[in-house]
Amino acid sequence: MATELVAADGRTPLRALMTREIAAPAMASQRSIISGNPAAGLDPARLAQILRGADDGNMIDYLELAEQIEERDLHYAAVLGTRKRQVSQLDVTVEAASDAAVDQAKAELIRDWLTRDALESEFFDILDAVGKGFSFTEIVWTTPANGPWLPAKLIWRDPRWFEFDRIDGTTPLLRQAGQPTPLPPFKFIAHVHGNKSGLPVRGGLARAAVWAFLFKSFSLKDWLEFAEVYGFPIRVGKYQPGASDEDRRTLLRAVSQIGRDGAAAIPSSMAMDFISAGGTQGPDVYERLCRYMDEQLSKLVLGQTATTDSQGGGLGGSGKEHNDVRGDIERADAKMLAATINRDLVRPIIDLNFPATPGALYPRVKIGRPEAEDLGAFMTSVERFVKMGGRVAASVVQDKLQLPDPAAGEALLASNPETATTALPAPPPAPAGPFPAQTASAGLLPPLKSSHGAVPPATAAGNGGAAPETDEIDAATQAMLDEGWEPVLAPIVAPLLAALGTAASYDEAVAALAPALAAMNPDELARRLLAGAFALRAEAAADPGPAADA
Repeated sequence: MATELVAADGRTPLRALMTREIAAPAMASQRSIISGNPAAGLDPARLAQILRGADDGNMIDYLELAEQIEERDLHYAAVLGTRKRQVSQLDVTVEAASDAAVDQAKAELIRDWLTRDALESEFFDILDAVGKGFSFTEIVWTTPANGPWLPAKLIWRDPRWFEFDRIDGTTPLLRQAGQPTPLPPFKFIAHVHGNKSGLPVRGGLARAAVWAFLFKSFSLKDWLEFAEVYGFPIRVGKYQPGASDEDRRTLLRAVSQIGRDGAAAIPSSMAMDFISAGGTQGPDVYERLCRYMDEQLSKLVLGQTATTDSQGGGLGGSGKEHNDVRGDIERADAKMLAATINRDLVRPIIDLNFPATPGALYPRVKIGRPEAEDLGAFMTSVERFVKMGGRVAASVVQDKLQLPDPAAGEALLASNPETATTALPAPPPAPAGPFPAQTASAGLLPPLKSSHGAVPPATAAGNGGAAPETDEIDAATQAMLDEGWEPVLAPIVAPLLAALGTAASYDEAVAALAPALAAMNPDELARRLLAGAFALRAEAAADPGPAADA
């Protein structure tokens, strides 16, 4: 039976918690969907305070700020979304732990579950840890009647509803009304995506991105203030000496209504000089600073700028090198995600549905792009190897080419035109045991005949491919074949197949070989060969041929 599980208190059956949500939001609890706004009025002093608070265990302001910069910084949202979608869309494969039937069944169970339509979006939510450093996904299990335990839903949970142990800084805890509690086993996918070594709260990309966000916000604000008045003419109102205060205010209101700001009211006896911005003091300085910050964010998130930021010039081949860097990041992210899935999802599914045995093996989920391979070169090498006398299993080639095994009765492609559309016969009923037990009546060996019903004669060299006339040896061979070889070989092969048919494992098969060899009876084969040899010798003595006549 499957593993019996209990909650952290050692008494409550864990299965009672598995089918319901235990980390759902609630108004009267610490798990509320209402969020603060730490990005409003953010300055360097306030940002440093938020980061120090996160280091001390107060992560709420930092997590809310990390969420807000994804909403406010368009470039950061684009490159971070690209990185997460790039991994969540990769191929997912499952490798069985061994060829044993139980390990194959485990792998097939995982494969069936991974065909779910929501898998890509669920992986995307798990990869929220790329920006924040960690993510938590609650598993809600289901078990149909007489069916296996399988996850019905994977629900992203707000990371603000969790915290880490204040002593080690790595053990995740669920925030409750009272004391934070450890996460129940088999209920959460806790993905820690370390972009640097250290504590999970300091491993997210947002830790560095918040500074670029802050400085770019200052530049954007100044740029917008400049653009607001850029191009408007300067309105200068002049009043005569001795004008009253009311007259001055009236004049200022008049010029102010022409446009926003850039207005002044001065006496006619005054002079004013206007100095235009030039060089690095012009409006381009704002754009250059914002572009620089975007490039730094591209390097932070994707490791390069060639695929995100438009740049002229550059060394030849730099685009490929930049894409290689992006590929390295993709593979690292995929391996970290696969490790978490194997630990927090694959192992629980197997433990809940298969008996707990010492040394039990688990299937492995792999996430990544298939390695590019030249299949044409592979087939050429296989062909040369076979022509040199080597032997290759057809299943190996089929797996490499990703071709499924043909079904019974399915039309086949073949190099011989006569067998190009030959269908495989329906397989006979499989007997008990891993090795089929065959008898002489079922056919021990295929007939040694060509498709025309006779042994194909050897082609003589130098005769243009024409077959030579059948001599006495060929005729005798054909006569022996016509008598049928199955009854002759049955006393030899039948004991071996019968022994293997009753073996349930490799060790039992090896142990059965010695008795099977002792039971083999080659008498009929020896008699048939002796009779054939005697007939040929007698025929040669009666007709010695041209050489004897000479």
